[in-house]
Amino acid sequence: MEWTRVIFDLIDFRSFSNLWYWIALAVTWSSASHWVLGIPYDMVLRARRNGGAAEQDLHDIARVNVVRILYIAREAGLILTALAAFGLTLLAALGFFYGIEFCQAIFLIALPLGLVGLLSVSTARRIEADEISGEALRKRLAIHRASVQVIGMISIFVTAFWGMLQNFNISVLPG
Repeated sequence: MEWTRVIFDLIDFRSFSNLWYWIALAVTWSSASHWVLGIPYDMVLRARRNGGAAEQDLHDIARVNVVRILYIAREAGLILTALAAFGLTLLAALGFFYGIEFCQAIFLIALPLGLVGLLSVSTARRIEADEISGEALRKRLAIHRASVQVIGMISIFVTAFWGMLQNFNISVLPG
């Protein structure tokens, strides 16, 4: 039947030729660069422009999120790191050794997001240790955001390159 073919074409597990994968990749990195330590970046910009209550709101939400991130890192950091390493290793082995394209695609999103997670913990530790607030807090959050954006740009470039290579190999190979 024609409608089943349409459904299976829509839910294609050949990720790199699927529009939905590229939309998910763009949304992932857009969200990662907008939510800096769980703080919407427009809140940082508003605090810079308006000061006063907006500055206090930024300080409060930053304090809450820094404490939350560091609590999770201290209580479950080792277990989360082990699970993440296991998951990334499993995805890498299935994707690159066994050639499962879906696992390659997930790995190419998950690995850089893991780096962003480590960067977030490091930034939270620095904010807590130095008791950063005001202009220094806004600057630290801006540096963190720029770092996330650089990781995202490199990730998108590598993913696009690998995806084009996979699509080229599939189109050239017989079968």
